[in-house]
Amino acid sequence: MAQPATEPAKGSCPTPPVHTEDAVTSVHPVDEKLHPSRLVPAALQHIAAMYAGVVTPPLIIGQACGLDVAARTRLIAASLLIAGVATILQTIGVKGLVGNRLPFVNAASSAGIAPILAIAETNGKGHQLPAIYGAVMVAGAFCLALGPFFGRLLRFFPPLVTGVVITLIGVTLMPVPVSWAQGGDKTAADFGAMKYLALAAFTLAVILLIQRFGRGFLKQVALLCGLFVGTLAAIPFGMADFSGLKSAPVAALPTPFAFGAPEFQPAAVLSLCIVMLVLMTESSAGMLALGEICDRRTDARTITRGLRTDGIATLIGPVFGGFPTSAFAQNVGVVSLTRVRSRYVVAVAGGTLLVLGAFPVLGAVVSLVPMPVLGGAGIVLFGSIAVSGIRTLSEAGLDDSSNIILVAVALGAGIIPLAAPTFYADFPAWAQTVLGSGISAGALVAVSLNLFFHHLGTRSGSPAPALKSS
Repeated sequence: MAQPATEPAKGSCPTPPVHTEDAVTSVHPVDEKLHPSRLVPAALQHIAAMYAGVVTPPLIIGQACGLDVAARTRLIAASLLIAGVATILQTIGVKGLVGNRLPFVNAASSAGIAPILAIAETNGKGHQLPAIYGAVMVAGAFCLALGPFFGRLLRFFPPLVTGVVITLIGVTLMPVPVSWAQGGDKTAADFGAMKYLALAAFTLAVILLIQRFGRGFLKQVALLCGLFVGTLAAIPFGMADFSGLKSAPVAALPTPFAFGAPEFQPAAVLSLCIVMLVLMTESSAGMLALGEICDRRTDARTITRGLRTDGIATLIGPVFGGFPTSAFAQNVGVVSLTRVRSRYVVAVAGGTLLVLGAFPVLGAVVSLVPMPVLGGAGIVLFGSIAVSGIRTLSEAGLDDSSNIILVAVALGAGIIPLAAPTFYADFPAWAQTVLGSGISAGALVAVSLNLFFHHLGTRSGSPAPALKSS
C-alpha cells in the first residue's frame, strides 16, 4: 500500500519529488546511438545506395581527360575520401558553425559532370584537370560566400528552374553511357562492335530483372549488382582487363595537386558557379526533406551550416582530386524507406568511405569495370536523373502558358549543344564553354525567363516556392 504523505519537519528543506519517467532524458531519433548490430547494416545500406554515384564522376571525367587506369584510380580514391570527410562533417559537425547534424550524405555530384566535360573539351592535354579544379575551387568559395544569404535567393529558383536544370543534367549526360556502350574509345577500330553492345544490353537487362523481381536490399543495390554481373560476363570474352589492379597501391593518401596546379579561366569559373547554385538549391531541398522525415525542424541556420559544409568540401576537394560536392538524394530516400534516422549511422557510412579512399586498390576494382558494362548501367543512372527533373517539373504549375513557354525555351536552349554540337563554333571561347554545356545554357535561359515572367514588373515578386520539402 502507498504510504501517506508526511509533512516535512519544521525548518528543513522539502525534498522535491522524483519522477522516474522524467529522470531519463529522451533522445531524439536523429541523435540516437544505435547498437552495432543495427548501426552497421544501416550504414552499409547507405554506402550501397551511394557508391555508384560517388565513383561515377571520377570515372567519366577521368575517361574524358584521357587518364590511364592508375590516374583514374587516384581520382576515385580522392572522390571517396572527400565524400567521407564531407559526410562526417555534415553529420557530426561543429555545433553552430559547420554541419547540419542530420543523417545527410555529401559527395561529388553528377550535376557538375556536363560542364566539366565542356571545360575538358576546350582545353589541351595537361590543362584539362587544372582548369577544372581551378573552376571547382572558385565555385566552392562562391558557395561559402553566398551560403548565409542563399535563403533570400531561393525565390529565383522555383521548381520551374530547378526542374529544367535537373532534366538537362540527365539528358545532356546520355551521350556518355551511349559512347561507353559502344566500347568507350571512339578512335578504336572496333568502336560500336556488336560484342560491346551485347554486353551493355546484358548489363541493362540484369538491372531491370533485379528491379522487377528483387526485394528489399537487393533491389536497392540493383545498379551495383548489374556492374558486378556484367563484369563477370565480360571475363570469358576477354573484355575485362585486370592488369591495372596489380599496379594499384594497397594503401595511399591522395597527393595534393597531383594533376597540376589549378588554372582559373573566367568562362569555366562562370559555368561551375551556375552549377553550384543548382547544387545549393538541391542541398537546401534535401535538408528540408530530412527535417520532415526526421521530425526535426530545418531552419535557416541549419541550411546555412549545411551549405557551408558543401562549400568547404568543394573548395578543399580539388587539392586532392575532388569535384563539386552536394547532397545525395538517394540517401534521403534510404532514410525515408528504413526510418532509421540516426545521424551516427550516416557518420559511420562516411567513415567507411574515408577508409575506402585510403585504399586505392579498392578504387582500382571499380575503375576496371569494362566500358560497355558502365554504359548499360549509365543509361539507368543518367536516365533516372532526367526523370527526377521531370517529376520536379510536374509540380511547377505547367497549366500556366507562361510556364510552358519558359520550360520549352529553356529545354530547347539546353538541347542545342546535343542536337548541333558545332552551333557555337564561331562564338568566342568563353561563350563556347558556357553555352556549349546544355546545363549552363538551359539554366541561364530558365533563370532569365523566370525573372522576366514572374519578377520584373510584378507586385508580389514571389512565384511558386523554390523548394519542395517532400
